Amino acid sequence: MSDDTDQLRRKVVKMTGAVGMSALLSGPINVFASESNAKIQSRGYAAFDESGILKPWKFERRAVGDSDILIDIKYASICHSDIHQEKGHWGKQQYPQVPGHEMVGIVAAVGKNVTKFKVGDRAGVGCMVGNHHHHHDHDEEQYNADTIFTYGFPDDRSPTGISQGGYSNNIVVEDHFAVHIPDNVSFQEAVPLLCAGITTYSPLMRADIKPGMKVGIAGIGGLGHLAVKIAVSKGAEVYAFTTSPSKVKDILAFGAKEAIVVDDLAKLNQYRGQLDYLLSTIPYDYNVAAYAAVVKPYGTFTQVGMPINSEVTVSALNLAFARVNFNASLIGGMKETQEVVNYCADNKVLPQIQMIKAEQINDAWENVVNKKARYRYVIDASTF
Repeated sequence: MSDDTDQLRRKVVKMTGAVGMSALLSGPINVFASESNAKIQSRGYAAFDESGILKPWKFERRAVGDSDILIDIKYASICHSDIHQEKGHWGKQQYPQVPGHEMVGIVAAVGKNVTKFKVGDRAGVGCMVGNHHHHHDHDEEQYNADTIFTYGFPDDRSPTGISQGGYSNNIVVEDHFAVHIPDNVSFQEAVPLLCAGITTYSPLMRADIKPGMKVGIAGIGGLGHLAVKIAVSKGAEVYAFTTSPSKVKDILAFGAKEAIVVDDLAKLNQYRGQLDYLLSTIPYDYNVAAYAAVVKPYGTFTQVGMPINSEVTVSALNLAFARVNFNASLIGGMKETQEVVNYCADNKVLPQIQMIKAEQINDAWENVVNKKARYRYVIDASTF
């Protein structure tokens, strides 16, 4: 490092502190935060028990390591998974726990081995933040047993013993698990792509959606509304199944051919055996076989919604009569996550969002549970 560069870095540190430097550095100068072992001071909203009530909490994140980046979070968004996990629906949790696995912001510091990002870059983080052994040898990191998921996951590098999520003003993450947010999309519209986007994009792409295919989307919430938009953008004829009559107008505006209000499972009978593919984002227990029956024999049904206890009801006999290929899908790898962000930005396949402040999170959670969200809540991180 040259004397001039060193003097500039020291001056900026003195003026603003390492975390706030990105706003002042417009050149290629990087802040090698790994030169210091100082833990990162953070503030966010955390759950403290299974009540699901979130409260302000100050905590520490690990110091930025050689392969890490520090991101000043600008926006985070709410996923139904946040609610399930913090309420203990998927098993006992360690508290306090900061939820949130959709976040975007500005890189504020980088480790000395980082080449993927520099200070000042726009970056996003989804459902994964690291690997216990730094193994990144394939494109399906979500299926690697050593992967560290974004919150509530054992992490001996974290001062709290578990990973802490994105309802926060900052985050430290291995650079491999961050993606670039292109300039042709706003932070606010990009942030839901980091979970809702990739979770629906990945199975749709693996189903090889083509123009003219008849594609069903069941459950039109944060994930489902993006699934409709993505499938429509690929030229599919989309049939959206919802239990909320108030969403019909929106669904048709998203480009769906039909919006079917399933207030009685008998409503599904007229579509029996007609669709090539169905993606279910329903986050509650429901009659899977009744929905699967709308798919043609030897077509495919994919489950991405994760209900309480991660269980859904399946009638083996009725599923056998439908003769569909049933599977489930878990988010997507980092390569594919960058792909969906770029695709949605370039093709303007963007979520419908509602902006809130941190103090509104608990109310927003209630609205998500009561199916009142339209369709992804985005939190202004400056209010943490």
